[in-house]
Amino acid sequence: MAILNSDQDGVFRSLSDSLPTHCSLNIESFSLLTEYHGVDGYESKEFEAGGYRWKLVLYPNGNKKKNVEDHISVYLRIAGEDSLQTGWGVSVDFRLFLLDQNKGMYLVLEDASTKQKFLHAGMLHVGFDKLIRLKEFTDISNGYLIDDKCVFGAEVFVCKERKTGRAECISRIKSPYMYKHVWKLENFSKLNAQFYHSKPFSAEGLNWTIILYPKGKSTRKDPPYVSVYLQWAAKKTSDHVTKVFTEYALRIVDQNHASIQYGSGKYCFNTASRSHGWPEFIPLGYLSSRLLKYDTCLVEAEVTVRAIAKDAC
Repeated sequence: MAILNSDQDGVFRSLSDSLPTHCSLNIESFSLLTEYHGVDGYESKEFEAGGYRWKLVLYPNGNKKKNVEDHISVYLRIAGEDSLQTGWGVSVDFRLFLLDQNKGMYLVLEDASTKQKFLHAGMLHVGFDKLIRLKEFTDISNGYLIDDKCVFGAEVFVCKERKTGRAECISRIKSPYMYKHVWKLENFSKLNAQFYHSKPFSAEGLNWTIILYPKGKSTRKDPPYVSVYLQWAAKKTSDHVTKVFTEYALRIVDQNHASIQYGSGKYCFNTASRSHGWPEFIPLGYLSSRLLKYDTCLVEAEVTVRAIAKDAC
């Protein structure tokens, strides 16, 4: 193997007459690839190496998301990440290849700064923003592009794996929506249980309930207070959701005077703390004498989910 250049745009270059071990991408029409995948990039079929699935991703006009100009960008991306165990991680040693069709040899390109790269749920690809200058690539004397044809390749060797532990990903809701639910409790004066749940309602695909304690949950007994809470009714199989960042409001409607008694706030509901609210929401005597109509209590909940955290991205 002959060394050509030790560091150009962070790329270590050498020549080899050996075929790429894991992937070979034969492009019959580079101009067509440029036309149809110039912005979004072209992904090869999946291939297997080291017990993982991979794809070669090629930006023929440079990765515009990284403001790359006048270069070809090429990356090695792990595939099927959703099927990997929570907290996965893998260190890889990789090389990319470009066939010199004049010499029948491969230009081998490696990272000049480090030997191994670590991939995980937050870092799914490795490669080069500036693999090769377009001017150099299209120069027919270099042999990389002949009759609009070229060949790229890849090798990836897994050096170390991490398959245990926990990872968490927080995703912000881009356009949060305020969900509203109204709960009617009839025969309020005859409610004898310690607490009552509303029927579940949905907000951002998650189930919620209102909890009301007619005689209160507060340690204060004189005067007695009504306690009201919002509860995230999470299931054990709730898509691995661990936290829900919300803005919410709870209201008891004054049906006689068209006014409301309410509380509002922000709270991060989580698997250890699924409910939040007010143990002293309103004095029981005031509610019974002023807010009820036909012995019926109306409780409203407004829930806006701002972000959701999950076990893994």
